[in-house]
Amino acid sequence: MIDLRLLREDPDRVRASQRARGEDVALVDSLLSADERRRSSGVRFDELRAEQKALGKLIPKASGDEKAELLKKAGQLAADVKAADAERDTAAAETQELLQKLGNLVHPDVPVGGEEDFVTLETHGTIRDFAGEGFEPKDHLELGQILGAIDVERGAKVSGSRFYFLTGVGALLELALVNAAMAQATAAGFTPMLTPALVRPQSMAGTGFLGQAAQDVYHLQNDDLYLVGTSEVPLAAYHMDEILDADRLPLRYAGFSPCFRREAGSHGKDTRGIFRVHQFDKVEMFSYVTPEDSQAEHQRLLEWEKQWLTSLELPFRVIDVASADLGSSAARKFDCEAWIPTQGKYRELTSTSDCTEFQSRRLSIRVRDGKQVRPLATLNGTLCAVPRTIVAILENHQQADGSVRVPEVLRPYLGGREVLEPVAK
Repeated sequence: MIDLRLLREDPDRVRASQRARGEDVALVDSLLSADERRRSSGVRFDELRAEQKALGKLIPKASGDEKAELLKKAGQLAADVKAADAERDTAAAETQELLQKLGNLVHPDVPVGGEEDFVTLETHGTIRDFAGEGFEPKDHLELGQILGAIDVERGAKVSGSRFYFLTGVGALLELALVNAAMAQATAAGFTPMLTPALVRPQSMAGTGFLGQAAQDVYHLQNDDLYLVGTSEVPLAAYHMDEILDADRLPLRYAGFSPCFRREAGSHGKDTRGIFRVHQFDKVEMFSYVTPEDSQAEHQRLLEWEKQWLTSLELPFRVIDVASADLGSSAARKFDCEAWIPTQGKYRELTSTSDCTEFQSRRLSIRVRDGKQVRPLATLNGTLCAVPRTIVAILENHQQADGSVRVPEVLRPYLGGREVLEPVAK
């Protein structure tokens, strides 16, 4: 959540942020009104309590009619205090509810607009000319079937649409990707983490996934637990309700977990293959830093993502995501999109978001710097979302006979294998 003091001091900035996100600007005025009622009712409660205490000291000293009058007044004051307390609690609850609905403040450099209004910052690698090489590229699903690596038919039989099996070299390729990604993250100073896939509501809400993203989340009603769509959630909640010493920062974790997404609203999109699925594995980077260091850390996370995609020898571009496509927690987000030959376009493989103090305020995570205790900043960045990375590797490194060249970085994790060969039928 944002700082209420900032809202009071510069409501126009918050209105502009809401407008850039394409969200309800009137929410700002409703929140200001609720906050004013919260503060004024709090002042009235304090005044009435002080008067009540003062009166309580006079009653024992009074007698006769004076005491009766004071007791009558005390009774009325007790009722007034109770009413003021209830009013304060109601206004505080309304303020908190409205504050939870407000997205993070959009960074001023973020391009304004919707999904297609991003700005391309960089382009890396060379797109292959398959026509010049004399063959038509196959898509990842056809390649996966030729290699005995992907089985979506049995995935659908067992679990439904958008589920799949990785088989043979497909399973080995996932394990190679995860191990290589974890090796890079560990070398960069990240602490490897295996995280829970089920979290409590406060963990999911604290990271901002029960707002606009709630329809994409799986909820186990009998247990009141949520399946995570990313290990960002348990990694963010890892230090919930804690105060961290400033000399411990930055704290960097690399989490591996299964991820579950309903893919609500994606009907008809990417229905072929394993690009958009309900369950997948992912290695996620997560950082805790001082607010002053968040923008620099955001660039560092982006550099680690670029290092990863470059090591996989994939052509990709970096985009500055537009304001209405940020997600409620992010102040700014960069995506790395790999070229997918059979689609003839770039598609998102990694994403890194600077969430500033938004999540730490909701999760009550603070930093102690000398005598000062204040919220810190959190950031996240995908290192390897496995199925999409497999899609990009198969399509970009395919050869005319249906085999697929293995990027050098993965070969030590595949027993030195340089090529994935078609399986005999």
